[in-house]
Amino acid sequence: MEFLFSIDRNLFVFINQTLSNPVGDVLWPFITDYVQLWPVRVLLVAVWLWLIIRGGRTGRTVAVMLIPLIFVSDKLSSAWLKDLIGRPRPCTMVGGTPAIQAIHLLVDCGPGKSFPSSHAVNNFAMATLFSFYYRKLTWAFVGWASLVALSRPAVGVHYPSDILGGAMIGTTIAALMIWTWLNFERRLISSDSPQPGQKVKP
Repeated sequence: MEFLFSIDRNLFVFINQTLSNPVGDVLWPFITDYVQLWPVRVLLVAVWLWLIIRGGRTGRTVAVMLIPLIFVSDKLSSAWLKDLIGRPRPCTMVGGTPAIQAIHLLVDCGPGKSFPSSHAVNNFAMATLFSFYYRKLTWAFVGWASLVALSRPAVGVHYPSDILGGAMIGTTIAALMIWTWLNFERRLISSDSPQPGQKVKP
């Protein structure tokens, strides 16, 4: 475990300190908290409404599934797993100093725990859902989720293992929800289909 933590720690230092630059210092905070920007929120609501109104059956399915998916993924990571595992963030103060020295902190550290990264969980859950129904754009969905996840060690609040674990958890949650929905949909269609020997109502 100590060996794995040393790798995790060294990767964090590489991303957070070695790769730091003036351009990243400006962009990473915006990327990591993009949902806090009002123009982005308005755009996301507009996309959700478009899926409902003009997205057809696929769009409505994604829009409806998106709400419970975000709720479950966020609650599971933020309200349960973080407290259960209790891993301190790399920016957490220990004896008056950060857990990792010379940390390049670009946002507020916050009181939350480190594993898993809720940003990674939520964004990979959404990326998995959208990629399943809009497979030609998988590269865009997964690429953006990866960028948001990478921003967490870049701004100094998560270890690389936090985002890797978060990505796996978010993908699993979405896959289970998609599987559940497909089975429900299949049973619903099967129950509406006429049985052998059953007369079809005109």
